[in-house]
Amino acid sequence: MQDPALINTPENAEVNTVKSQILTSEASMVELPLLFKYRSQRFNNTRMYFIGGASYNFRTKAQDEADIEDLVTTGQDVSLEMGMGFEIYFKYFKFAPEIRFSHGLNNAYRRENTIPEIADAISSIKRKSITLYLNFQ
Repeated sequence: MQDPALINTPENAEVNTVKSQILTSEASMVELPLLFKYRSQRFNNTRMYFIGGASYNFRTKAQDEADIEDLVTTGQDVSLEMGMGFEIYFKYFKFAPEIRFSHGLNNAYRRENTIPEIADAISSIKRKSITLYLNFQ
């Protein structure tokens, strides 16, 4: 039984319900980075470094295949990357954890091929990522 104080809607009133829809857009991207590394001097068995540069990304499937999806994006992007890490030297290998931030420069959204229901809801899509790399050498 419902408390009448909580519901104050007449019996013949229409109630609008909001429908939600989940859209997915999958892509396998290949990334070609051009990075520069500035390393500090080694202190005992550790060394800190900063890394930065640019990266060119492209999708592996053709644009014709991507145009079939509900949310359509372009297949290419250029991004700026910067990060930092530590090199830890062990007896037989070097371990270098690194965190890298990436910021896409181009608008990856293709409004003209996206389904009309959501085409006006999105103005731009830019790729942004934070990645943790664990390097063993």
